[in-house]
Amino acid sequence: MQHFAVDAVLLLLFSCLLYLLSSSAAQVERIYVDCNSTASNYTSGSVFEENLNRTIASLVSSSSLSSGFNITSVGQNLDVVYGLVYCIAEQSDRDCQACANIAAMEIRSRCPNQKEAYMFYNNCSIRYSDWRFFSTADSAVIATIYNVNIATDGVLFNRQLRNLLKNISSQAASSPSKYYLGITSHTENVNIYAMMQCTKDLTENSCLTCLQGLISYLPTDLSNVGARFFSMSCNLRYETYSFFLSPLPPSLVPEKNGTSTTPTAKTSGQAGKNNTSEIVLFVVIPAAIALVVIICGCCLWRITRRKRVGNSEDAHEDREKSVESLLMNLSTLQVATKNFSDSYKLGQGGFGPVYKGKLLDGREIAVKRLARSSGQGLEELKTEVVLVAKLLHRNLIRLLGFCLEDGEKLLVYEYLPNGSLDRVLFDQTKRFPLEWERRYKIIVGIARGLLYLHEDSQLRIIHRDLKASNILLDENMNPKISDFGLARLFGGSQTQGNTNRIAGTYGYLAPEYAKKGNFSTKSDVYSFGVLVLEIVAGRKNSSFSNGMNLPSYAWQHWAKGTGLDLIDPTLGDQWTRHEVLKCIHIGLLCVQEAPADRPMMSAIATMLSGYTASSFPAPSQPAFFVTNSTVENPELGLIKNDPGASSPLIYAEAKPESSKKSLNDVTISDIGPR
Repeated sequence: MQHFAVDAVLLLLFSCLLYLLSSSAAQVERIYVDCNSTASNYTSGSVFEENLNRTIASLVSSSSLSSGFNITSVGQNLDVVYGLVYCIAEQSDRDCQACANIAAMEIRSRCPNQKEAYMFYNNCSIRYSDWRFFSTADSAVIATIYNVNIATDGVLFNRQLRNLLKNISSQAASSPSKYYLGITSHTENVNIYAMMQCTKDLTENSCLTCLQGLISYLPTDLSNVGARFFSMSCNLRYETYSFFLSPLPPSLVPEKNGTSTTPTAKTSGQAGKNNTSEIVLFVVIPAAIALVVIICGCCLWRITRRKRVGNSEDAHEDREKSVESLLMNLSTLQVATKNFSDSYKLGQGGFGPVYKGKLLDGREIAVKRLARSSGQGLEELKTEVVLVAKLLHRNLIRLLGFCLEDGEKLLVYEYLPNGSLDRVLFDQTKRFPLEWERRYKIIVGIARGLLYLHEDSQLRIIHRDLKASNILLDENMNPKISDFGLARLFGGSQTQGNTNRIAGTYGYLAPEYAKKGNFSTKSDVYSFGVLVLEIVAGRKNSSFSNGMNLPSYAWQHWAKGTGLDLIDPTLGDQWTRHEVLKCIHIGLLCVQEAPADRPMMSAIATMLSGYTASSFPAPSQPAFFVTNSTVENPELGLIKNDPGASSPLIYAEAKPESSKKSLNDVTISDIGPR
């Protein structure tokens, strides 16, 4: 109860702070709101809500918003909250702070219990989510505001505007502030003023891609003399009057009658406003700072109190509670699956069958029945299940629980109605819904899921068995990475490991893993590259004869300049040329022989969000390269068939470079040191 009392005090003080600052604010107009009803909800009074309150308070604090932009995250695992706020360029600090305060209040009141929401205003925007969206460019136009006035010469105006936006987009992307202003002369007495801006978390390439995306949304017959375009990651504005608050360098201002005109930052009509600003600075701001000090003091007291309780005891209790919350009764799962009836069987994987089930509350589930011969201890399995259950990302399958009764080892996952990617991609009867737009979104979703596993989750996780049959599709065909039976969990800065027992699927194994048992995030990148090429071509890597494989086939076409011949013929001409070539390029980069030559998943995510592949490094001949005349001999050992895979499942003895033994022949994961 004391915790909630402190929270109530913090929230009250925070509300007072918002009121004091926003009471003197300029008029703020809300443009767009989306509470993302498709995202999951949180419970009132939960740890997630507490973290959300802290996130929003931190986002709009005057010290952190001084540059007009702020990102932060609060919490861990399932309860982490990511937040971002930024102000439209050319706003004063006072107007930016006022807009952010109002946005913070409204997003909590208009989107109650939603784990993801974003709102746009005329001066600022705010966004929060339970997944890490930072540094990801999204140029899809969410809102547009047009000036109703029409240019007298629409064709000329449109051409001049596009040239201006093209010029300043590159300047904005390369600028540390991620925004840029520009002017061009339209007629003798009329100029066109424009501004383009990105959120500051974007790289130069991502920002440029976002701004170019906005430009592509401009109608070809556009003749409105002013408009504003808003997306999640960038925005643009143009008018035939100066809306700038800052002066432009004289070199950027068009000359009229031999003289240079520079817009001034403030006009004489703003004198009265300056007096009000001084009052705000000397009265409201000190009061706000005092409240911030009080809030920080309360937070410090709470943190100190928690430390006195005892970290070790709390951690043990939290683990036990997590285990208990995930445990499910065998009888419950037997009822849900009709005692594991064959009619409820969804498929057979390398570690056992998977059954569809329906709980008494109506939830549909998928139950994986692990082989009884699995050698992993119950305590280790409990610990690992708890860790995997804390992985929460829209592109990872969610583990709901587990059961360890009567010798059974059952894992319970969310049920995804569209099954695995390989059945949709390679099944002739189910390929019709997988048009190119869906395929590209699937590739992007898989990349985001892997990026989370490699860099953004609490532990660094290497999947080790990424393939089409381990990608499941939800009702909207969104991909979710599944089957962590071979996953390895690393703590701290550990990025690679070694095993003397190689377990994976032939055709997806990186050469260093297949030959020496060395695995790392780059071995997952190799598997991702094969998967990307399969999605583009609509063919299994194992479908080739005479030892030929898909990376070799793709490389031969790429080297001859006929890369587009790789695309699945069932797509017809309904695909985007630059996206297809970009995916083939990325796929070939991922399957390079040396791990160092393969990109990180963070770089791949940036490449996929980019507009062109002109800045990508050139790929070289892939690993395991063969031609039609080459007979492939993998020499990997015993090959076992996996009915659910697009290639055989491999268990092969290798000679590792170290004497470290693998702890997971068929397990959920291995736990690395923290």
